[in-house]
Amino acid sequence: MSGAFPISTSKFETLGIKSTQNTIVSKSLSGKKLSRQVDNQRFSFTASIITAKRSDVYGELMAFIMKQRSSKENFTIIPPELEDARGNVSGTVLVNGVHAVGDTTIDIDAMTGTLKAGDFVKFASHNKVYMVVADATADGSNEATITIEPPLITALADDSIVTYDNVPFTVHLTNDIQEFGTVGADKDGNVLYKFELDVEETL
Repeated sequence: MSGAFPISTSKFETLGIKSTQNTIVSKSLSGKKLSRQVDNQRFSFTASIITAKRSDVYGELMAFIMKQRSSKENFTIIPPELEDARGNVSGTVLVNGVHAVGDTTIDIDAMTGTLKAGDFVKFASHNKVYMVVADATADGSNEATITIEPPLITALADDSIVTYDNVPFTVHLTNDIQEFGTVGADKDGNVLYKFELDVEETL
């Protein structure tokens, strides 16, 4: 692991989110669809960093990217557009009971409020980030059941902490060449840089 992306200075100008899961699809002679998924789902991002000077942003950013040694190292990133849950969930939310690999419904407790479809969650000791795909509201006992995708790729222990705000994605760069381009200069003659990065979740 090689640190956390310096999002406080290297702010995103644009952000694209992708979900990838390789699926083999074929059809029988009768026309019946046959499908099989051959690997785990993973999220990936394409982000453009704000145009800025080397002294303000790009010195630190260049150093961080060099530390990744192309795709060799993993790092964490909290995409700013996705950092907070859409729902009004609060509390130190915990997994309620043991859940096996492949489960998509997760019982949780110690929660108030609602997690909404499209929110991201991460479980303690997991690298994988999951998406909530249906609204879930805590009952009077502060319990709820959330439905997630993809299915769990690692078993969950009872009382594992559920992170729903500032969810860190563990990722790696997907390109061997990282190019910092110049796009002109400001009124004082300072060179302005532009950078786009592509990352994929590390499982």
